[in-house]
Amino acid sequence: MKYRLYIDEVGNPDLGASADPNHRFLSLTGVALDLAYVDTTVFPAIEALKRKFFGSHPDDPVVLHRKELVNKKPPFEALTDTNVETAFNAELLALFQIWDYTVLTVVIDKLEHQQRYRTWRFDPYHYCLTVMVERFVLWLCQRDAQGDVMSESRGGKEDRRLKDSFERVFEQGSDFVPPDQFRARLTSRQLKVKSKANNIAGLQLADLMAHASFRATLARREGRPLPANFGGRIAAILEADKYHRNAAGVIEGWGRKWLP
Repeated sequence: MKYRLYIDEVGNPDLGASADPNHRFLSLTGVALDLAYVDTTVFPAIEALKRKFFGSHPDDPVVLHRKELVNKKPPFEALTDTNVETAFNAELLALFQIWDYTVLTVVIDKLEHQQRYRTWRFDPYHYCLTVMVERFVLWLCQRDAQGDVMSESRGGKEDRRLKDSFERVFEQGSDFVPPDQFRARLTSRQLKVKSKANNIAGLQLADLMAHASFRATLARREGRPLPANFGGRIAAILEADKYHRNAAGVIEGWGRKWLP
């Protein structure tokens, strides 16, 4: 089996905005999928769902994007009908339950990071990416498998920074995983960067789960229950059996990691 980790983000890495409660956190969520399974199961199911509810066509595919879905903006205006929205949500949640995938989420509190490390400050995105890829490599080791990593494009210079960060992790390893282990499990030193407009099923799945997983991670960190909304329902599915966890079933530190 070859796996791919599809990554999406919530927030931004700007430390200058960390004092603003709306920009305090950066979260990366990765969805690990067997590439053959994506081909035979996930992609066809997503396309059928989009065709059923939004009239998606191979020549002009609809690409699922959480913000546009929430706001019911074109091409998702059909969701303004409550009955259609209820049916779509039910089918989407059913797919989230039955599909075979593993979720990893890393959240950094940028304000705490800035206050704790006044002279040494790891770039927040590179810090999160290092921890994310580290956990993916350990997950691959458990399965004696290999894989690669794909992230959504953030634009020219940002994409270059992401690729450089990934290559540094590949070459240098991390504090807990030596570089030879990264090289043994990752099939490419290159981070794959693609736009969601390419209609990549894994990136759409990561986009739909990233915000819900971030909110769940924050809620659990603060000792609160999951949100009583659609995102909370997604998070409940992830907590049931989709987050990576240790042999004792512990999610924190495995499928969800809080930094610093």
